[in-house]
Amino acid sequence: MSNKRTVEQVIEQHKAAGKFIQVDGLRTFVLDEGEGEVVFCIHGVPTSSYLYRKVIHALAAKGMRGVSIDLPGLGLSDRPENFEYTFHNFAHFCARAAEVMGIEKYHLLIHDIGGPIGFAMAAENKEKVLSLTILNTWIEVDKFQKPLPMRPFEKPLLGEAELMTVQHPTWYLLFSQLGVNHADDLPKEEVYAYVDLLKRDDGGKAFLKIMRNFQKSEEFKQLCYQAVQHVNYPVQAIWGADDPALDYEHYGNEIKRVANLSTVHKLDSKHFLQEEKPKEIAQLVVQLADSAKV
Repeated sequence: MSNKRTVEQVIEQHKAAGKFIQVDGLRTFVLDEGEGEVVFCIHGVPTSSYLYRKVIHALAAKGMRGVSIDLPGLGLSDRPENFEYTFHNFAHFCARAAEVMGIEKYHLLIHDIGGPIGFAMAAENKEKVLSLTILNTWIEVDKFQKPLPMRPFEKPLLGEAELMTVQHPTWYLLFSQLGVNHADDLPKEEVYAYVDLLKRDDGGKAFLKIMRNFQKSEEFKQLCYQAVQHVNYPVQAIWGADDPALDYEHYGNEIKRVANLSTVHKLDSKHFLQEEKPKEIAQLVVQLADSAKV
């Protein structure tokens, strides 16, 4: 597929599609499209709201309002040195962002580290949650081991060195192996944009802080459990079935068991299923939203 846009133009177009808000003093980028009930989408690493751009567009086309903020330290949002880059604090930040935007109730769509973040957010704001859709993530935080490609980022010096090797060609290779089934269908500049969005302003320092702050306590796990057990809103899981990093066999079944789901929707993709299956994800979110009204 030919595409004449440069990486800079891809990012500028993404930026122009969103806006900036102030959340507790932090300049925060948000994609916000459509009207109707809000679907609040929480991204993971090493991504940003950019990963949800197609899903949000598909949700808007189906009569819903898709919203996704760039978490502090990632994408186009501020990267303060003194921010507490933990899952629980991110959950508080997302809840505050919703308040700032005047969003009283929302459907949650969560992915990757956005899983534990979203679980904590839901558990502490149950009265505001209309439904919960879980994409490739994990919930047993106490037992979680990072996929091999992500482990070097945990270590001082090694992480910094590894991050320097993440350039357009190396990222494209990783993206093709772990992210999607059909990389050839995506313009390379759109894939390269992930690298530039990750490293802008601070070279990825905040990202490394996030990678070194995964919460693994029993207490935090129990909080995550509260988001999917004995809740008044419907819960579903959608999985990129070919994800080699957060594979369905282990992590999909883990979610299915803990959330007591009868089934998990499997899609023909890998870890970044939002890139390949945005319409399918949006359709399943809409169906769950409709079921919540019955």
